[in-house]
Amino acid sequence: MAEVWIMGEMIVEIMRAQEDMPLDKPGLFKGPYPSGAPAIFIDTVARLGHSAGILGGVGKDDFGKCLVERLKGDGVDCSQVIESETCATGAAFVTYFSDGSRKFIFHMGNTPAADPKMPQASVLEGVKYFHIMGCSLAAKKEFGDEILKTMRLAKSLGAKISFDPNIRKELLSDGSSFDMVKEVVANTSVFLPGVEELLMITNKETVEEAVECCFENPNLEILALKRGSKGCKVYTREETIEMGVYPIEAVDATGAGDSFDGAFISGLLEGKSIPEILRMASAAGALNTAAFGPMEGRINQKTIQSMIDANA
Repeated sequence: MAEVWIMGEMIVEIMRAQEDMPLDKPGLFKGPYPSGAPAIFIDTVARLGHSAGILGGVGKDDFGKCLVERLKGDGVDCSQVIESETCATGAAFVTYFSDGSRKFIFHMGNTPAADPKMPQASVLEGVKYFHIMGCSLAAKKEFGDEILKTMRLAKSLGAKISFDPNIRKELLSDGSSFDMVKEVVANTSVFLPGVEELLMITNKETVEEAVECCFENPNLEILALKRGSKGCKVYTREETIEMGVYPIEAVDATGAGDSFDGAFISGLLEGKSIPEILRMASAAGALNTAAFGPMEGRINQKTIQSMIDANA
């Protein structure tokens, strides 16, 4: 049985071949590429040698085949992935601009991406971490409810909850969505927010106040604050450790944070120290950006160790 499970959307990305090509004009695209924050996360965990599974949904079509074959090939348990005969796999069309910004058009309306239900307890037997993404909670209220049910089940089976909120301010203005986020945060052992998300969730003015507020939660063990180009700062109840980013020629930043999360949880499973985990996660995030496509970075144990050694 898988040590790490995630429940969330599975989509493909279809990307402009060059920068500064708007989505409202004819032009070339590249793809499809397997994507979706939950899929990127769990694929990273599997590529780093850990048993991993995803609860999600795709259409019984070529895009779904693209996703499932890639995840299975990397070692992800896809036995709980719904393959719909009537709905198409979700897709995102993406363009990049030379100033570093991106624009997305999501086709997620009538897709099976948010259809999975809480599994039987036997499916999660042996689970050590159940990871949640804020974007998955926001996909559809009914799906968010199923994720919460699965979180409660996983925790009852001894799993720790890890949470990357990756949420927008607009989500938190919705009362029901914010209630979901609050319940997840209250059950979280490993919290992986960005600065803006941390301040929004805690409703605090400064990072210091927000961190102090988070550790009022008795379940919280680790807070890894992702700060973009400034790197990451990890807080525990005993120590604070800071690290910058690894130098690399970035090609595509999509999915870097999700790969960071996957490597961070992998390091915890391996019993590494916080500095070791931080180096491992930072290397995975950097390697993710070095290839075009959200899941195409050469992430494995060997490449991560090589990057760590080269920057020692």
